[in-house]
Amino acid sequence: MEALTKSKKVLEQKPLSFMEKIYLPAIGKGMAITFSHLFKKTATVRYPEVQREFSVNFRGLHSLKRDEEGRERCTACGLCALSCPAEAITMIAAEAKPEEKHLYREEKYAATYEINMLRCIFCGLCEEACPKEAIYLDGPIVPADYLRKDFIYGKDKLVEEPLQMKK
Repeated sequence: MEALTKSKKVLEQKPLSFMEKIYLPAIGKGMAITFSHLFKKTATVRYPEVQREFSVNFRGLHSLKRDEEGRERCTACGLCALSCPAEAITMIAAEAKPEEKHLYREEKYAATYEINMLRCIFCGLCEEACPKEAIYLDGPIVPADYLRKDFIYGKDKLVEEPLQMKK
C-alpha cells in the first residue's frame, strides 16, 4: 500500500517556476535560428534538374575500349579479374576463328566478360592492371534498378560502339 502512495507522489507535478512560465524568450530564440537558416545557401542540389560536376578522378561505369580499327582491345589475360578485391569480374577466354580476326586484336579474346556491379567497389584496380588499356571506369553513374540480375553487366553493355557505327 505504501508503494502505491509513493508512486502517486512521483507522478504529481510541481508548480512551474517564474522562468518556466515565461517561455517566450525560448520561442523567440528558436524562431531566430529558423529565420537565419531561411537565408543561408542550401547545402543540397535539386538532383534531377541540377547535377553537380564530377571530380577529375571520378570512377563511373566500366567500359571496354576498342582500338583505332574498331577491334576489341581485351585479350582475356585475366589480370583485371585477378586484381579485383571484390571478385566482381568474371571472364571466359576463347580463341578467335580466322573469320573473326577483324573483330579482335589478337588470337585470344574474352568470349564472356561480366562485371557484377553489386560487388564492384569502384577501386580502379582493374583499370590499373590491364596491360592493353582495355577497361576504363569513365562512364556515368550506375543507374538504379530493382532486380539483382540487371546489375550484372556483360559485353553488350560494356563494350563501346565501333567508330564506324558512331557516325
